[in-house]
Amino acid sequence: MASLTGTHRLTSAKRIVIKIGSALLVDHDTGALRRDWLTALAADVAQARGRGQDVAIVSSGAIALGRRRLGILSRQRLEDKQASAAVGQIALAHAWQEALAAHGLICGQILVTLDATENRRQYLNARTTLDTLFHLGAVPVINENDTVATAEIRYGDNDRLAARVAQMISADCLVLLSDVDGLYTADPTSEPDAEFMPEIGHLDDRIMAMAGVSRSGMGVGGMTTKLQAAQIAVGAGCNMVIADGRVLNPLGRIADGARCTWFRAQATPRTARKQWIASALKPNGSLTIDEGAVRALRRGRSLLPAGVRGIEGDFDRGDAVWVRDGSGKVLARGLSAYSSVNARRIAGHKSDEIEALLGYRGRDEMIHRDDMVLERMEEEQPT
Repeated sequence: MASLTGTHRLTSAKRIVIKIGSALLVDHDTGALRRDWLTALAADVAQARGRGQDVAIVSSGAIALGRRRLGILSRQRLEDKQASAAVGQIALAHAWQEALAAHGLICGQILVTLDATENRRQYLNARTTLDTLFHLGAVPVINENDTVATAEIRYGDNDRLAARVAQMISADCLVLLSDVDGLYTADPTSEPDAEFMPEIGHLDDRIMAMAGVSRSGMGVGGMTTKLQAAQIAVGAGCNMVIADGRVLNPLGRIADGARCTWFRAQATPRTARKQWIASALKPNGSLTIDEGAVRALRRGRSLLPAGVRGIEGDFDRGDAVWVRDGSGKVLARGLSAYSSVNARRIAGHKSDEIEALLGYRGRDEMIHRDDMVLERMEEEQPT
């Protein structure tokens, strides 16, 4: 029953992130790309796209590919890894492009750093780019930008990066393809009696203590980082699965009920995002709207610039703001698609006037409905 449920979580997901480790993509002994494996995975991705699913790929392998080409075979310094990444990224991008093109799919390369997922402006820019790629039918291939990151400001593993990407794009399924088939109560290579865990509903201290270390020699993400990724993913309303990626067509096998460990989210990505907006963000300003906009919000619609009559405070794009009616009552809080400076320029105007007013075409909405939480009629209103 658990495998059927897991199958449904994968095949019914609207947006999937797939994380691939170096040991799966690159042969440890030769440093060569495992083309047969990549070809089979590309077929899996094409099948998911055929189901109407958005797919993003977080792919390791650049350093592993580049270091062999540069003849760096011994233990690498940071600068050696950065040089290897610079060479390997070209080979990695071309490999993905070729594999996906065989199925009529376009891929786009995105290199991110830790800053890009923690700096608000870079986060929003990355999210917008990814959303646009999905809208245009492309498959983003993402990796950490090892050529410019330093040891102090990098993830160092793609498990947590993949979870942050899943959080960023509101994915509802994160697939971590690994050299193990899931989570055990202990390391099964040293403890044969270790129990396999097919499904995790709650990540408590007992589960976190089951983590082991990487044995592949190529990847740096052991079970500890996978469980940390699970904490991020399920907290964002995204189901996560750890599955054996060494086989051909690993996604197809998961869909067919192959053994794997599912981490079950307790909410949907949309619900989790709304909860985050409602509780974790302090508004930096407020928008006062007219009666027409009030009625639109109550019908579940977005807030358009035409309905905004006043703006208070200084805020940047993506900051939280209060939404008030003409009497000052708080109706909602949401993430503004525009800074306070630009919001003042377009307030009261129709969306098709935005480009003429700002010199670029931004979003039609001042606050999109997915970025807004309507307030219940609270007795105590913020001042």
